[in-house]
Amino acid sequence: MSQPTAETQPLTFRRYKDGDHQVKRWQDEIFDADHSHKCPTYIQSTPPCQGSCPSGEDIRGYLNIVRGIEKPPAGMKWQEYAWRRLTEANPLPSVMGRVCPAPCESGCNRNQVEDFVGINSVEHFLGEWAIENQLAFPRPAQRSGKKVAVVGGGPAGLSAAYQLARKGHDVTIFDERAELGGMMRYGIPGFRTPRQVLDAEIQRILDLGVTARCGTRIGTDVTLAQIEAEFDAVFLGLGAQSGRPLPVEGSDAPNVVTATAFLKAFNDGRLQHVGQRVVVVGGGDTSIDVATVARRLGHIDQVHESDRPENAIAGGAGFAAHDAALLSRRQGAEVTLTSIFPIEKMQASKHEVEHALAEGIAIRGGLAPVAVLRSPEGRAIGLRVIRCEAKMVGGKLDIKQIAGTEEDIEADLIVSAIGQAVDFTGLEALNNGKGAISSDKNYQVANKPGMFCGGDVIRPHLLTTAIGHGAIAADGIDRHLRSEALDKRPKVDVHSFDLMRKMVEKGLPLTSIHEPLHGTDKSTGAVHNFDDRSDRYVISHKELYLGHFPYTPRQQRKVVTLSKEEALNNFEERLLPLLEAQAQAEAKRCMSCGQCFECDNCVVYCPQTAVFKVKKNQATMGRYVDTDYSKCIGCHICKDVCPTGYIQMGLGE
Repeated sequence: MSQPTAETQPLTFRRYKDGDHQVKRWQDEIFDADHSHKCPTYIQSTPPCQGSCPSGEDIRGYLNIVRGIEKPPAGMKWQEYAWRRLTEANPLPSVMGRVCPAPCESGCNRNQVEDFVGINSVEHFLGEWAIENQLAFPRPAQRSGKKVAVVGGGPAGLSAAYQLARKGHDVTIFDERAELGGMMRYGIPGFRTPRQVLDAEIQRILDLGVTARCGTRIGTDVTLAQIEAEFDAVFLGLGAQSGRPLPVEGSDAPNVVTATAFLKAFNDGRLQHVGQRVVVVGGGDTSIDVATVARRLGHIDQVHESDRPENAIAGGAGFAAHDAALLSRRQGAEVTLTSIFPIEKMQASKHEVEHALAEGIAIRGGLAPVAVLRSPEGRAIGLRVIRCEAKMVGGKLDIKQIAGTEEDIEADLIVSAIGQAVDFTGLEALNNGKGAISSDKNYQVANKPGMFCGGDVIRPHLLTTAIGHGAIAADGIDRHLRSEALDKRPKVDVHSFDLMRKMVEKGLPLTSIHEPLHGTDKSTGAVHNFDDRSDRYVISHKELYLGHFPYTPRQQRKVVTLSKEEALNNFEERLLPLLEAQAQAEAKRCMSCGQCFECDNCVVYCPQTAVFKVKKNQATMGRYVDTDYSKCIGCHICKDVCPTGYIQMGLGE
């Protein structure tokens, strides 16, 4: 796609918009003409990318490291320093950099200029660099002697185990599968999460001293009571790995299966081909995964009764007699994906939808399943659908069918990708009656001190949401093990920039550092009137000076887009990481919302020379400029020209 020319590119900033007919008087913000009770304050806020990240990554922080503003400690490469900042919140950056739908990018203030910052692609780059350079997490200096059981080895359980191990606790992960990874391994196909990448990031967590007991299901192989007796605390990250069947007549046909069963059979290596015509019902990323896997597997003409796809999905041997010559004659399957929502309103990631369309998958929106059509033998031969209008009303889904618009779609295999459920077998007492576990804001299970939960057992959502749950629950478990009261979670629950850490790295005194700081105009240990509000305030684009940022196109990762023919039997990865220079260039597009990025605007434009640079031997990131309040007249020009919104006018309020 060609980039806009100077003549056609959109304006990046306008102080006055179409329809503004009145000049805004800047004088109204100044008091008594030559002086004011308001002077610059330095306010650290949460950027919307970080506020939108379910795992709470310090996105602004690691982007500032990649771009070269925040310097790493002596002897450490910037790539490692950025990766360590990133993994304080998320220990699986290479996986998440590939599959996370990146709500951080939707929230990015740069969207007000031209396009979001490619946060996900920089995360991908850092994750790959760490694997290539065999970076490891440092083991804790001290052990607590406390033992924690983590039930479930998916993203929530791995995140909780990682954070607890860093805090010095002994962690054992129990998982019913043969390997750890949960839906990252058994739900997402390998061409989206390469297994060597997933294995490397899981092993890094295990290398902290975490023990894994795979093939052990809590509730059947071992009772929850036994776990509670053996361990000091428990984290439940069960996951929702049971698919929801289609709620229509005939859905009990043998060749009508759930998406989770389909994908598990594929990832286990059991499912090697599908029928000639596959219909997937869904609209989310899971349904896209099913459809693209079906396109790659294709079908074969000679199918023995015992080798039908549903037998492999159900766990039968299946395909044992198929030789390579037979499989090599596979042909493309005709795959149709239906959704109750229009295509543009489907929950699936836009780029995944584009890939699916390019690969010849027919996506049809605005269709609701009505019934499964069956042959005299009882097998599904088609899906009856009806046109519909679907929307959310008061948090509930409202579907209005359009009478007389029914049609039949032929099918040899029908896959239901309409949602997932938690399997509470042996753990029925934990079910709150809604297929989930009730918990408080620290994710402690109701009426169960010392038992916490996270991920899909709270509500099925993103992988990165489960990672965030695991980290928050780990904080609660740590406090419980220390017999400390569980604090109320902050309004914005994220891993934020820490000025104290930067001062320690610089060797500066910390005697006067307290959070928050107010009115410290004489202190040598802090920025004048620095206030960290990142735990409660997300900064809007309205508080930035957008005119500072020229149009800069996004550095995009190379994506291998396959045609219908090329997709058949192609299980290679499609998403390639940025090059180092590209990652740095993309990080430079970050506007560092809510944090100084050392542009010098305030120093250059101050008419009183009241704003000045901090001496190099005392300066750190976030502590780049100060104000001489004996010179400041409160004209607020520094605030107006601050691109990041770090400078606010205060002191008199």
